[in-house]
Amino acid sequence: MTHAERTDLSDTLMFETAVKLIVERGTEKTTLKDVGEMAGYSRGLAGYRFGSKSGLLSYVIKRVGDSWSQELRQVTQGKTGFEAIAASIDAHYRFCVDAPVTRRAFYLLWFDAAGTTSEVRESMLKIHERRQQDVEQWIKDGINDGSVKADVDPEAVARLFLATVIGILYQWLMQPEAMDAVEQLHNNLKQTMYVLLRDTTSQHKLGEINA
Repeated sequence: MTHAERTDLSDTLMFETAVKLIVERGTEKTTLKDVGEMAGYSRGLAGYRFGSKSGLLSYVIKRVGDSWSQELRQVTQGKTGFEAIAASIDAHYRFCVDAPVTRRAFYLLWFDAAGTTSEVRESMLKIHERRQQDVEQWIKDGINDGSVKADVDPEAVARLFLATVIGILYQWLMQPEAMDAVEQLHNNLKQTMYVLLRDTTSQHKLGEINA
């Protein structure tokens, strides 16, 4: 293996270990020392590679956030307005059902970061801003192609959408066994977005919501 390949491998192993510890122990009890040793390396490698615990957590956030952004781009490709938002809502529900440990760790970090002023919080804010921009663009594209009402405020609707998604994710983290409630919340959000974005007196039918 080349030096770059060994570095990528060690980063991946420490990432996977950090995710496991965050979910099992919480962020406060996840240490650089434990991440390095449990990944199979010396206790100092994680500190050398990431600099600090905040640096490690920011790396986890960025890696998971980039993966989720790529998935959202795939499911919304070629879609605008309500169709794009509905596809993203369906994707959110699927990952709650699948419960990937990486995304669980991501949102544990997300909520923990709200009470800090560290680089972890800054990383989360950047991801939130990027998602806000994406949702606004879906709505603007929908206005341009006529699938979204012309008087819709993209920024306001995007903020409402993201705030609701975050609330649903909090419910999921607190009660992962209550998937019926999580599913209903996703469906309710889809209905709300339909009413806000679509002209329900036109040829668009409410049956499209859960199609």
